[in-house]
Amino acid sequence: MKRTSFSEMPCSVARTLDHVGHWWSFMIVRNAFYGQTRFREFQESLGIAKNILSARLKDLTEAGIMKKIPDRNGSKYSEYILTEKGWDLQPVLVALMQWGDKWEPHESGPPLELLDKRSGISIPYQGIRNAEGDVIPREDLTSRFSPAAKEMLMKKAAE
Repeated sequence: MKRTSFSEMPCSVARTLDHVGHWWSFMIVRNAFYGQTRFREFQESLGIAKNILSARLKDLTEAGIMKKIPDRNGSKYSEYILTEKGWDLQPVLVALMQWGDKWEPHESGPPLELLDKRSGISIPYQGIRNAEGDVIPREDLTSRFSPAAKEMLMKKAAE
């Protein structure tokens, strides 16, 4: 059964979920961050059915999040690598990981620690930060509709 597309919604979150909203999609992207590139690597490490993996990789490549390229070692198999658009999902994945470590922890603790390779220091909680890099407390965060959103809302109200 095909799910409803959010591609025409004005909400950025909804449109993003059109491409990465399926849990397998984010797991594939996560493993690509870890260096996996081959269909077989994804399939074996995730335990995902081949037809589901094929569909997710197709969606991710059509969305420009991953790119299918010939194997760099000359094998007949292709590789799937992250594009710049795909790499830009890394902070989202880190935020999900940090949220999970806090709110859905494994009994033996976090399975992974992210480190700054240059210093060896753990990556701090990402949070929402201001221009100076300081985490903004949630009570100090607000939002407003953009001019484009206001125009869309006015058009919708006129219908």
